[in-house]
Amino acid sequence: MRKTNWILLVLALALSMFLAACSGGSDSGSEGEAEGSEGEGSEGSGEQVLNLYEPSEIPTMDASMATDAVAFQWLGETMDGLYRVAENGEPEPAIAEDHEVSDDALTWTFNLRDDAVWSNGDPVTANDFVYAWQRAVNPDTGSEYGPYMMGGVIKNAQAVADGDKPIEELGVTAEDDHTLKVELEKPTPYFESLVTFGTFLPLNEKFVEEQGDDYALSAEGLLSNGPFTISDWDSSGWTLEKSEDYWDADNVKLDKINVKVVKETSSAVNLYNTGEVDRAALDAEFVDEYRTAEDFKTIEEPTLFYLKMNQENEILGNENARKAIQRIIDRESLVGTLLNNGSLASAGNMPKNFVFAPESEEDFREINGDLFETNKEEAQELWTKAKEELGIEEAELGYLGGDTELSKNMDAYVKDQLEELEGLTVNVQAVPFQERLDRDTSMDYDLQMAGWGPDYIDPNTFLNLWVTDGGNNKTGYSSDEYDALIEKANDELALEPKERFDTFLEAEKLLIQEDAVLAPIYQRSRAYLWQPYVKGVYFNQAGPDFTYKYASIEGK
Repeated sequence: MRKTNWILLVLALALSMFLAACSGGSDSGSEGEAEGSEGEGSEGSGEQVLNLYEPSEIPTMDASMATDAVAFQWLGETMDGLYRVAENGEPEPAIAEDHEVSDDALTWTFNLRDDAVWSNGDPVTANDFVYAWQRAVNPDTGSEYGPYMMGGVIKNAQAVADGDKPIEELGVTAEDDHTLKVELEKPTPYFESLVTFGTFLPLNEKFVEEQGDDYALSAEGLLSNGPFTISDWDSSGWTLEKSEDYWDADNVKLDKINVKVVKETSSAVNLYNTGEVDRAALDAEFVDEYRTAEDFKTIEEPTLFYLKMNQENEILGNENARKAIQRIIDRESLVGTLLNNGSLASAGNMPKNFVFAPESEEDFREINGDLFETNKEEAQELWTKAKEELGIEEAELGYLGGDTELSKNMDAYVKDQLEELEGLTVNVQAVPFQERLDRDTSMDYDLQMAGWGPDYIDPNTFLNLWVTDGGNNKTGYSSDEYDALIEKANDELALEPKERFDTFLEAEKLLIQEDAVLAPIYQRSRAYLWQPYVKGVYFNQAGPDFTYKYASIEGK
């Protein structure tokens, strides 16, 4: 999403945490389908009820305002956009039955189905997309993702977001109730994948305006057009129920999904063992205990975690200081001991097994390789040089951390590693998820562990993050050279796949190897206990972490 913003809690193992990104499907052979030991569910045998948990509350269900993986996960279950991401990662029809693209690749015409309705009975129309997309880029809305996802892609989106043009000039038009025309600023190779993302979901204008500031903050303030509706929602969890009016209801097997908010892994495992939830994410403490269990499984994701370094801080504005931080952290020990779930040490800003060279099909990550190595001696030398350049002997940095059990363990490990740099003191602040999002947006941090899962399947979803004043940059990084590479890849080379790919390779080297904007840490895998009677759930490469539209309970 799999997005998001895609700042995540340091929840390498947390259930339903990524977007992944948005990436329905069948109930057999899917990557997310569980195999394992039998278990007793809390809803009783024969019922189509799935019991899950999340490590955080949903901050909002407003598609224009959502920026986190939890929100996008449940938007993906309650809403349909033009397309959904199918099990193979390709878009599958949702509200759009099909589309046509003009010869110059600048005009996309989507033909919408005539049997889609909102949960209040209103038909879903092309105007619902026009209203939602205009709202997302309207500066009065204050959306973070609207300008980020649409700016430079949809005609006039950036000008509208900047207040230079009225929202009516956004390049999206309802030709009639079931025909949506979208005009692009430039050819966009990943546009079909892009519109599966949550920011592009439709909104019922009349309902949203009637709700006003209460829209999408409670079950009563929501309207759905997807497989499920939210019937109950509070700080302890939420309940989804099958929408009988959904256009594809015949393919939705589940009647209900119950979700609890559970922050501690030990509590989640206890709930799993007592049959109160059907899946539990495991941290290192539990992986060895359950590794040989029949219901143990791991999933590799294209989700990256890294230290963001705020360059508005004088110390972190020093390139040598940032390079020292990159090299001081023992990433292999972190993934092998602290996580212990198959996660991979990362030394770049593109995950493995995500995008491949157009002609050779070689993995992006394999081509660029590791862009730095853990080297504590070199790190100390770089740090000494940085202190000399800054004229200091000692330094103190804040570290914005999470309040979950796993976050606290991770943050403590990273703090210890960083404080191996002579004279450095790191002060960890553990805060709730929503506060982390807010403080990232306002750049109220020095260091923070952050994560990103892809919004769509293309190198741009990782590398476009760091352009000057990018909506998810929030590091203070600004490079004319880097900006030019990203612009070249997306403008001049938009229809030249090989040259475009090579340009992204060059941009990643500049970002990590030369400018040391981030300190990459790991690519996430997640370990689970997963009841074998849960079928048809699959993991997405982009968008919500999981798709439950095709899930079912069999043999419970």
